[in-house]
Amino acid sequence: MKYLVLLIGDGELPPWDSLSPEEQAAGMKKFEDFDAACAARDGVQILSGEPLAGPSTSTTLRTRSGRLAVTEGPYAEAIEGLGGYYLIESPDLDTVIELLGVLPAYDMQITPTIDPYAM
Repeated sequence: MKYLVLLIGDGELPPWDSLSPEEQAAGMKKFEDFDAACAARDGVQILSGEPLAGPSTSTTLRTRSGRLAVTEGPYAEAIEGLGGYYLIESPDLDTVIELLGVLPAYDMQITPTIDPYAM
């Protein structure tokens, strides 16, 4: 099954730009450790994952009365921004949750995808 993992805000982490270069390197090492942990687990594969630019760079599209409206900025005003994502193939949710414990202390949302060909 595929799971979309959204890295939301920084959880218990201080802002990235307030960290020393050594602290930033230690944070990046956790992402490398996560990649390695996923690669070492049978049936688990990171299909995609990227950090995202800040919310001020977002563009939101909404359909109202049949017309597409384009606005600058994120979908909703929030204190926490969406920092990145992973699309992970995994045998089950418990495995995903266990592996995500390797990452820095982000708040995360995990959502299973739906196979459009199985409908």
